[in-house]
Amino acid sequence: MGLIQDTIEIVRKRNANEPEFLQAVTEVLESIEPAITRHKKYRDGNILQRIVEPERLIQFRVPWQDDKGQFQVNRGFRIQMNSAIGPYKGGLRLHSTVCASILKFLAFEQVFKNSLTTLPMGGGKGGSDFDPKGKSDNEVMRFCQSFMNELFRHIGPDTDVPAGDIGVGGREIGYLFGQYKRLANEFTGILTGKGLNWGGSLIRPEATGYGAVYFAQEMLKTRKQAMEGKVCTVSGSGNAAQYTVEKLIQVGATVVTVSDSNGFIHDKDGINKEKLAWLMDLKNVRRGRIKEYAEQFGASYFEGKRPWGIKCDCAFPCATQNEISGEDAKTLLANGCTLVSEAANMPSEPAAIDQFLAKKILYGPGKAANAGGVATSGLEMCQNSARMPWSSYEVDRKLHDIMITIHKNVCAAATEYGAPDNYVIGANIAGFVKVADAMLDQGLV
Repeated sequence: MGLIQDTIEIVRKRNANEPEFLQAVTEVLESIEPAITRHKKYRDGNILQRIVEPERLIQFRVPWQDDKGQFQVNRGFRIQMNSAIGPYKGGLRLHSTVCASILKFLAFEQVFKNSLTTLPMGGGKGGSDFDPKGKSDNEVMRFCQSFMNELFRHIGPDTDVPAGDIGVGGREIGYLFGQYKRLANEFTGILTGKGLNWGGSLIRPEATGYGAVYFAQEMLKTRKQAMEGKVCTVSGSGNAAQYTVEKLIQVGATVVTVSDSNGFIHDKDGINKEKLAWLMDLKNVRRGRIKEYAEQFGASYFEGKRPWGIKCDCAFPCATQNEISGEDAKTLLANGCTLVSEAANMPSEPAAIDQFLAKKILYGPGKAANAGGVATSGLEMCQNSARMPWSSYEVDRKLHDIMITIHKNVCAAATEYGAPDNYVIGANIAGFVKVADAMLDQGLV
């Protein structure tokens, strides 16, 4: 066995019950083999074994009281994966599926994604198995306050700056920030995704979705194509999906699907600005289910299914990990899909990725395509440090420039290591080299 496989086997034995983490590690390590082979310094410094271990894994209980006066207990986590190039940065996820394996895979991916942004940010991730769906505002507030009672000991503007993720939007960030301010007795940029009137950044809510579209546009340019006129399928209906749809509409594409955990809708006429505004109200204010969109606009609704069977030119997975199976990929390709830009984290199973690469379609992996969200979080940190807000034009321009730079660096790395047009190898190597070099520079870290 070679060094790569030896390291994967070590991870397998140490993390036997963590399939998502093992999947992420395997995907990254196998794709960076050309860099490990070329550079003896990474082998001598045993960088592989060092980079797959979190610097710190924090787990704690989160007791909170529901509206009936009953005490409930959830698990809280923060994975501080790597701080070689900056303070830990990554979201907090509130979802019933949250566990150490999922958060470790997300934190591991975040290390390389943050490296690609060109901003000085390390990688981390956190959250809880608390599910805010169906909870009252007061229940969510009490949970968030209890969660922050422990988390505040481990974070800080120069240590670890969390953000939102699935289940954590503006409401949750507000409750978390308020409790941190109460405990630490300071007003500082400790969280990103804050409200605009108390330290947030314009374009932050839009950034993940916009960035995925900007990255897709750069991929299309390599084949002298544009997004205008493309038929696009989008999964999810949360923040990333909503603003992916918004930007696609702006650039002249036709979006025909969105989804939630219950199923998806197919709107053959396309989702326009008015329908999107209705959808945003449904999901962000009324917190309803996507089936209601079908009832409102006469679209088709498919219970318990994902949208990858719908014919499209471009697919934008914006929901969650492993939502595109090998069979889904086969269907997408058979239906003429030529571009996949991942606005979610690791949404494609390995079998799906293999097919995308074999068919040489334009495939933008999440650590590159959805880096716009954390990049704009980094821009929010800059504004907080300077106590100076930027206009939406300034932030969007910086975001667009960052996504163009990410695409350029990914392509350059892929070409340098003998895999032109392979965005997986390009993204993983470009992200890895920057972090690995910083670790070697800093000694035993």
